[in-house]
Amino acid sequence: MGSTVWSMIEMTGEMEGLNIQDLSFIEWEHLDLSVAESEVVCLLGDSGSGKSLLLRAIADLIVNEGEVSLWGKRRESFSPPEWRKRVGYLAAEILWWEETVDLHFSKPLSREDLDKLNLPHDAGEWAPSRLSMGERQRLGILRMLDRSPEVLLLDEPTANLDENSSSVVEQVLLDYIGEQSAPALWVTHSKDQAGRVGHRILEMKNQSLTELDRAVLTK
Repeated sequence: MGSTVWSMIEMTGEMEGLNIQDLSFIEWEHLDLSVAESEVVCLLGDSGSGKSLLLRAIADLIVNEGEVSLWGKRRESFSPPEWRKRVGYLAAEILWWEETVDLHFSKPLSREDLDKLNLPHDAGEWAPSRLSMGERQRLGILRMLDRSPEVLLLDEPTANLDENSSSVVEQVLLDYIGEQSAPALWVTHSKDQAGRVGHRILEMKNQSLTELDRAVLTK
């Protein structure tokens, strides 16, 4: 994040972007979290610690209680479809239900976007059953960005990718976050990735969130 944004936060004590207060879902209670504009907050934690559930709760895909707001406007002021358009949620497992890939998009896939993620130009014409796990992942990212979301909730966006494809995806996501000033909450199991892309790094453990010292992370 640029120094200007951090200076504004320090002066006002406020963080414009995604704000969560007293969020409770299933067995997790009273979680607080803020993600500023253009900020990437990486979320680490063991399997089953609640990372994916947290993203789903913010996206309002599971029953939850608490206050969630975007740009100072509470979630309740949006209709559910409008909220889910503004909040781009990328699930760990990308689902496809139409006969061809392009039917999942609001506009035709451009060669430029496909080239960015090293995807064939005719991938939109394919049946989803033809896609490899890596192709599903990369096309799922394009599908999420197709709706121009204002905030990104990313559940292990590079989990099924090789090192080269992971680097490409990281850059595409970081470019979008920077260009759109989008807050992003990025779940990963990789401390190395968290160190590369995260402005802040949180650990989810014992049903709570704790900020990690970057110096400790590299030991």
